[in-house]
Amino acid sequence: MFKISGVACDTLLETCGSPLVVYDENKIDEQIRSYVNNFKSNVFDTEVVYASKAFTCTAMLEKLEQESASIDVVSGGELYVAIQANFPANRIYFHGNNKLDEEIEMALSYHVQTIVIDNMHEVERVVALADKLKQPVDVLIRINPKVEAHTHEFIATATPDSKFGISMDLVDEIKDMIAKIDACTYVTFKGFHSHIGSQILATEGFMAAIDKMVGFIKDINVDVSILNIGGGFGVRYTKEDQPVPTDIMCQTLIEALENALAQAQIQVDKVCMEPGRSIVGEAGYSLYTVGFTKQTQNKTFVFIDGGMADNIRPALYDAKYECIIANKDQQPAVRTYEIAGKCCESGDILIHDALLPEVEANDILVMFTTGAYGYSMASNYNRLNRPAVIFVKDGKARQVIARETFETQMILDVQKDIEL
Repeated sequence: MFKISGVACDTLLETCGSPLVVYDENKIDEQIRSYVNNFKSNVFDTEVVYASKAFTCTAMLEKLEQESASIDVVSGGELYVAIQANFPANRIYFHGNNKLDEEIEMALSYHVQTIVIDNMHEVERVVALADKLKQPVDVLIRINPKVEAHTHEFIATATPDSKFGISMDLVDEIKDMIAKIDACTYVTFKGFHSHIGSQILATEGFMAAIDKMVGFIKDINVDVSILNIGGGFGVRYTKEDQPVPTDIMCQTLIEALENALAQAQIQVDKVCMEPGRSIVGEAGYSLYTVGFTKQTQNKTFVFIDGGMADNIRPALYDAKYECIIANKDQQPAVRTYEIAGKCCESGDILIHDALLPEVEANDILVMFTTGAYGYSMASNYNRLNRPAVIFVKDGKARQVIARETFETQMILDVQKDIEL
């Protein structure tokens, strides 16, 4: 029987139900520490900022806080989780391309240290609300460095027509944004942010973005205290993926930053990076129970008790995964299967052509590397319940997110007259 950090998969399902999302805490801890310990420089301060959209809950944020990592949030909901976890406000970065006034006010009221500004309209809203609340806040301006990262078009964020940030070509507009910020008593311009995409498996794109951002800072000729180089570091989903090891990635980027800054003869006080997927992705496993199998003219289907409601990525991005049958992990693979979810959609296929032993009802199917964006993007499509989330470590398990029930789903199903 396949085990996760010393806990057998059948024990987990018998105890916690199926389907189930399971994280190996040791893997999470190792990744956080690897980033914090390796992203270091003698030239500037450094900060590891976890992209909490990959996966967030109070238990996850408590781990990050203990390891001296910071976080970024992209919505009032993610910020609210951080508040509930008592995460230090001075280590929260608030991102987003269309922050609502109530979200900005929430961030200011919680004394969030830094807001990452996406456009001129957002400058005006942050300035106005900071003045209204008389609450100081630092800001970074998100710059689009126009570096093409080799990734899926839906997760590339620095193409010329990306919805994120402001093109580095619009120098006059960027200077106007900085001037408007500088004119405000409560808002302080600190520097720039950039991000080129996600699930990037090589260093070249990051190094190109560093060169362009450092050159941009030199050319725009404004005081910059902080440069945030974003994240997007890839993980291994299948044997075709060869991600750069975390320590090598960090050391390569630090060297590129130090060289670029020295060559440009400019200085920054701090450089931030934003790993998300690469901290939790490979630590996560999705456990399912096999129901029926079905033979069609050309394919053999394995039906599981989850699907696109708990992992939309295959349908949305054509994301690839690998899997095993946990209770037959020592048996030879003999047949290819289509791993199909239970949602009422033809596109609800989690894995195509999975090579497995003979699969039978009640087998336990384990999908690997589901720790990033699986639970975060989960839905109640077909009124399915979101699964429970379990942390396991050295033979012990703890529940960190409860399984939804039909009753909890119905809490928001109300009929109430509204006075207009």
